[in-house]
Amino acid sequence: MNEEIIKEVINLIENKKIKQLREFLDNINEADFPKIFEELDEEKVIMVYRLLSKEKAAEVFVELDTDDEEKLINCLTDREIKNVMNEIFMDDAVDLIEEMPSNVVKRILANTKIEDRKIINELLKYPEDTAGTIMTTEFMDLKEDMTVKDAFIRIKKKGLRSETVYNSYVLSSDRKLLGMVDIKSLLIADRQSKVKDIMETNIIKAQTLDDQEEIVKLFDKYDVVAVPVVDKENRLVGIITIDDAIDVMQEETAEDFEVMAAMSPTEDSYFKTSVFTHAKNRIVWLLVLMISAMLTGGIIANFEESISALPILVSFIPMLMGTGGNCGSQSSTLIIRGLATDEIPIKDWAKAIWKELRVSIIVGIVLAIINTARITIQYHDFKIALVVSITLVFTVIVAKILGCVLPILSKKLKMDPAIMAAPLLTTLVDATTVLIFFSIVTTAFAI
Repeated sequence: MNEEIIKEVINLIENKKIKQLREFLDNINEADFPKIFEELDEEKVIMVYRLLSKEKAAEVFVELDTDDEEKLINCLTDREIKNVMNEIFMDDAVDLIEEMPSNVVKRILANTKIEDRKIINELLKYPEDTAGTIMTTEFMDLKEDMTVKDAFIRIKKKGLRSETVYNSYVLSSDRKLLGMVDIKSLLIADRQSKVKDIMETNIIKAQTLDDQEEIVKLFDKYDVVAVPVVDKENRLVGIITIDDAIDVMQEETAEDFEVMAAMSPTEDSYFKTSVFTHAKNRIVWLLVLMISAMLTGGIIANFEESISALPILVSFIPMLMGTGGNCGSQSSTLIIRGLATDEIPIKDWAKAIWKELRVSIIVGIVLAIINTARITIQYHDFKIALVVSITLVFTVIVAKILGCVLPILSKKLKMDPAIMAAPLLTTLVDATTVLIFFSIVTTAFAI
């Protein structure tokens, strides 16, 4: 955000210009307040927060990270906490409850309306990472026999307590989802038209137990701003809005990056995570990879005679292993992305392998030709150049096939395909490369 805004807030606080500060704060976007609070001490944070209107204070509150929310709660009065809980939406309330320590949770729930506590408890029962855990129960609902005029009256009355008014959901008397109508359709329709005559019945929807990653795909595929969530009887129980989908997308992307880098995923930011936790999240995978890398060392040890006869062979191992690892990473990255976006369905595994095989043959041959010329010119030994280049072709083929097969296999086994990315894949490719290389060397030179 603009540093001038932070400076102005600090200046107004220091000069005790409270009225001007309140007016200035009203014009600042809620998402910018966490940055402002970083530059203020705790006393000034509380002062600034208390100058905000009830509605804005709640909006600012949900923008804060977990640690700052906890600090703020510990400084607020019960009445102020009650105001926050009355204003925030249910999905934000559930997130808050899940992230706070038990002593803070007790205080939050004590200042939450009984009916809201019941809803929060119901939402907390859904399995982790499902649609039920990220939906909100505050949505706009209409009856099919309403006129457009009646619909606008209801939207005006209930709109402030709805997550979005862009989409309204048409429900039966037993709350089954019948259709959806957006605000644009209502605006251009005749005021006496019935809602049932303008509603859309072919609705993109999710069920409460659907995986949250699948929900993100719905937003991406259909370009919707909200997805209704129904139970097994098709009763509407909540909606998921685009901002929730973006949050899930960011979480899943961060998790995939960490898994691909051979680290255990963490929910906290880099600086919020302790040094010990960082070490713990990394060391397990590093131990696994270190032990698995011993396989490569064991293979090399078995070919000591070949290395003794032709020591120059050792100089080609890093190039072969590096090329194999890079080729495998290229393929795995494309396949993992394709699986994540449904561009590559699991049922098309054979087509994907066939495509990667053809790509690997072309890539391998091109690299081999260049490599043969380089080694022949540099070492004046065509036979060694040929052996290394043949190894290179097979290495590229194996690496790209592994980079294709392993993510698909992990997806089939209900595992995260990112596990089969760079570190683990590279370890497997390294061992395979060394085995191929020395097998060809011993055959070609009869060592």
